[in-house]
Amino acid sequence: MLQSTVCRYEHFLAPWYAKWTKLLGFPTPVTLENNFSYRKIWEWCAIMQALDERGMLRAGKRGIGFAVGNEALPSIFAAHGVEVVATDLPSEQSDGSWEKGNQHASHLESIFQANHVAEADFVRLVSFQPTNMMDLSALPDSSFDFAWSSCAMEHLGSLEAGLDFARNVMRILKPGGIAVHTTEYNCSSNDATMTEGWSVIYREQDLRALDRSLRPMQCGLEAFDFDAGTHDYDLGYDPEPHFESANRHIKLQFGPFVATSFLMIARKSGSYSMGAISDLGFSSSQSSIADSVLSVVADESVEVGQ
Repeated sequence: MLQSTVCRYEHFLAPWYAKWTKLLGFPTPVTLENNFSYRKIWEWCAIMQALDERGMLRAGKRGIGFAVGNEALPSIFAAHGVEVVATDLPSEQSDGSWEKGNQHASHLESIFQANHVAEADFVRLVSFQPTNMMDLSALPDSSFDFAWSSCAMEHLGSLEAGLDFARNVMRILKPGGIAVHTTEYNCSSNDATMTEGWSVIYREQDLRALDRSLRPMQCGLEAFDFDAGTHDYDLGYDPEPHFESANRHIKLQFGPFVATSFLMIARKSGSYSMGAISDLGFSSSQSSIADSVLSVVADESVEVGQ
């Protein structure tokens, strides 16, 4: 079973990766002939595998996706009988950059993919709700079996903003619910990193601190696997500008750092009791539970060295 893990080459040889890439329509092996974002495909496959292994991709389950853009996951989940709420940043709040890259969804029709699901099933099971990931207050408590986001939380402006999102998502999960997120991971430093801006890079210390901050909420990240791999495709990285070298895009240069994708799997207690949260002084109606939980992440954060 997949854990909270760093993307590495051995995953691309696994049966689960072959299963989901076939469904997505991408070539399975990492080759010198195909030079594209292998790690992005890995993110979608890892999200689907993590949810499937935990019994979430079946009829009767309800999931919510954040910043879905043009990804196929809402259509694939609907094909499995899942009721899906797909979300993306409200158009009036977007600066237009995501639209230019065809990575922004503004209405239900824009996320329908006919090669994955019958239109009648999609219309019956999928809805679209514009949502800013920094304000989940409109989403009701304990209303979803699972939540997911793919390479989105690092684009909220700062390390802490993304961690706030990861914590706040747990409020809207039912007891026993699962949240699966992929994000940028710093392979070359657990000290200096990108802490703010258009994209940040999370370190091992940030993810461990997130797990600790989830514990008072009766939630936590599943077991960590920080092995970044030692295959040539793991040790080599795609330098800037990307996709112009012979190195495969599994690891990449991100400013002064080497980065890749990380899969986070968070679980909410099946015996979750709001009474315990209230005893700690939290309110389920707060838009940012993280504001009241802990300051541990901010206290442990180290600014990027220039």
